[in-house]
Amino acid sequence: MIRTHGLSLARAGSSFERTEIERRELRGRDVLIAIQFTGICRSDIHQGEGDWGRRLFPMVPGREIAGIVTAVGPHVLAYSVGDRVGVGGVIDSCRMCEYCLSGEEQYCKRGAVYTFNSLDDEGNPAYGGYSGQIVVDEEYVMRIPDAIALDEAAPLMGAGIAAYSPLKHWNAGPGMKVAIVGMGGLGHLAVQFARAMGANVTVFSRNDDKREDAIRFGAERFYAAYSPSVFTELSGSFDLIVNTASAKLDMDAYLSLLGVGGTFVNVGMPREPICCQTFSIQPRISISGSSLGGVRETQEMLEFCAEHHIIPRIQRIRADEMERAWDRVKRGDVRYRFVADMSTLLGPT
Repeated sequence: MIRTHGLSLARAGSSFERTEIERRELRGRDVLIAIQFTGICRSDIHQGEGDWGRRLFPMVPGREIAGIVTAVGPHVLAYSVGDRVGVGGVIDSCRMCEYCLSGEEQYCKRGAVYTFNSLDDEGNPAYGGYSGQIVVDEEYVMRIPDAIALDEAAPLMGAGIAAYSPLKHWNAGPGMKVAIVGMGGLGHLAVQFARAMGANVTVFSRNDDKREDAIRFGAERFYAAYSPSVFTELSGSFDLIVNTASAKLDMDAYLSLLGVGGTFVNVGMPREPICCQTFSIQPRISISGSSLGGVRETQEMLEFCAEHHIIPRIQRIRADEMERAWDRVKRGDVRYRFVADMSTLLGPT
């Protein structure tokens, strides 16, 4: 086994401990990655605090991984030692079902193996990116373009694809009016993606403190979402609403913003379920959800970012600052994504 260090949670809501974890020896198509940077995603926190059902402890979170290939198995074709690579939320799947074959392994019928809080094909727990190294089959690894710095690439592996995938699926582009609800780690990227795709972009946020950023990222309009007059003024205005917020929304109010045939896509993960009263009588609108994209789409997203100069705005932290960073994420006190420098993992904690 390959031994490395990680930041581990012994149980839901516990403090981080620096522990030694084991990675499997390289199989034929495996890639060993020295993790340089790991993005801190709210989904890490939800799972670390036991909010989402499955709870496999001890847990090493982290699904936004950027690093350098340090070794490859004998049958690896796509990568070589020294390559800059990323790993997202899925590290294995059945590879045979219709979804895997179409490049959407995140919807694998057997069940995808997630980067952490999951069991691999041998029943061993998967440990995530809050660690020094990871072993992943080359099919689930993405190449990071040279135009993107590794620390900025890390959040793209989670927040980036989560924001890009629904915009791509619902054909955001010229002539489409798109609203982004929330402008945190996902939302600030969704604004940039939608704008680069050619859509007319409007941002709804809880207050005015991100107005200037929203305009700089490409939004044409910005509204403080809790002003009742806004919903009356903009009734029926949008073709697509992408909700990136984790807070509970007044769904009836937001659905009223959609025009005929419009779609509301939920990407944020609030603790409480979303619900509405008027969905059944709205003019042919749809409510949908989106989580991650597949490997193929994630690679496409990375190339899109490189071409259009889209980068997450990050704040770098040391590994020993992880708990404070989690607290700040829960308070919404980050612009816009924390990224942990995992080279500091062996320092004092």
